[in-house]
Amino acid sequence: MSYVRCLRGIASGIEYPADVPMNLDPADGRPVEMVLDLERLAAEQPAAAWHDPARRDMWRFGGLMALDVRDPADARHIVALGEGCTPLLDYARHPVARAAGLALQLKEEGRAYPGYGANPTQSFKDRGMAMVAAQARRLGLSRLAVPTQGNAGDSLVRYALAGDLAVVVAMPDDTPLPILGNVAAAAHRHPGRVVLELAGPTIRESGALLRERYIPDGWFSVATFQEPGWRIEGKKSLGLELAEPSARGAPWSLPDAVVYPTGGGTGVLGMWKAWDELQALGLIGSARPRMLCVQSQATAPLVRAFDAGADDTEALPAGDTLATGLNVPGGVGHFRVLQILRASGGAAIAVSEADIAAELSRSWRERHDWISPEGAACLAALPQLLDRGLLRSGDRVVAVNTGSAEKYLPALRHLL
Repeated sequence: MSYVRCLRGIASGIEYPADVPMNLDPADGRPVEMVLDLERLAAEQPAAAWHDPARRDMWRFGGLMALDVRDPADARHIVALGEGCTPLLDYARHPVARAAGLALQLKEEGRAYPGYGANPTQSFKDRGMAMVAAQARRLGLSRLAVPTQGNAGDSLVRYALAGDLAVVVAMPDDTPLPILGNVAAAAHRHPGRVVLELAGPTIRESGALLRERYIPDGWFSVATFQEPGWRIEGKKSLGLELAEPSARGAPWSLPDAVVYPTGGGTGVLGMWKAWDELQALGLIGSARPRMLCVQSQATAPLVRAFDAGADDTEALPAGDTLATGLNVPGGVGHFRVLQILRASGGAAIAVSEADIAAELSRSWRERHDWISPEGAACLAALPQLLDRGLLRSGDRVVAVNTGSAEKYLPALRHLL
């Protein structure tokens, strides 16, 4: 059964019923999150009985997710396509890691490996959109709308079609062609169930189009942070996977640092929430990884706000970056990302387009790894992080590759 107790404003702390569809907190216009009854979960499923490591997707965490796949009443809403349960690859031989003595690992969200789950659209967005589809079905919502830099729209289309939902996707017209083509093809094959709108140059303008044309007509917005904590819950599974035992009987544990490409920041909130819940269940202590958010110098609102000591970001003009998922000029949840960065002893770091390109080329040439520009940005940030003392010799560091290079061709073909 679902252990969701209520919804709660992340900033206001006001609680709302769990079964009422809502977007931002009406008290302050900021995001809400789902609150689980962890005491009941611990009492009814002691000794982490909710954890099913034999299951190879994100639903392996059972009742600690917002829907419990082992409960038939919950399972009928879930559209499971293999998302999550992705591998941690040994990257200690990366030249920067090797020289600095880092125990570097890459969380591989874009490429399928035998014995693991596989995100169906080769993107970490599948974690969030799997939960969006499941929660929409649970609440009887059949028409969803999302503005996107690309991957979130591609992902939502996949889950909407599998879950008998309709979706309108608004994205910039310079979205990488494979992603744009996937959504356009689905709109052509499923008229009425998939609608594609082009509006840019960033997700901000795409969102404005949906608010003007579709939301007033009854489409439910699942934009970043504007659904009631659903995408946070899906991305939470990434934090749970980083903490789960490597073998039966081993303890739950966390790395020293997580290097994460950050646009809107849902994943940062999701991972942090996962670790708070694991602590509440007595599985880990209070120590947290240093959260290191990476952005492109072309669009770096978090970096600017963090360096200025600001409480929130201010929207920036659109940039031009290979890492289109990072081309987010501002975000309604950025205030909470900044809080987490500071609480963890982390930072926000900007990398140049030249360094992203060089890292993409090096990863392919030396390892034949098919990483996304966003993942390459994380690896490109390592020298800066070491220079600033944010990473130290002996640290276990996880960099997150959020997708596959395949989805960005032909824009980066010249680098491979």
